[in-house]
Amino acid sequence: MNEYESVIIIKPNLEEGEIEGIITEITDLINQNGEVTKVEKMGVRKLAYEISKCKEGHYVVIYFEADPSIISELERNYRINENIIKFITVRKDD
Repeated sequence: MNEYESVIIIKPNLEEGEIEGIITEITDLINQNGEVTKVEKMGVRKLAYEISKCKEGHYVVIYFEADPSIISELERNYRINENIIKFITVRKDD
């Protein structure tokens, strides 16, 4: 299994419970075929440029270990979720 780091930006107008729901949904998906090692909520931060009419967003970093095959399914779920405005998943080097 490889180590990955996934950064997601969630719309700023959501309540804390909705943000927790999104994070739980993502971590449950990862835990089906891998293991989440750490979830770091960085809070609301100003974006470098406006995305989907948002100037700020909730930043969340998820560190996990998984097979490479799960990444396409994970990113598909990111695209489907209308509350996630931006994301990136990278493999951590050894």
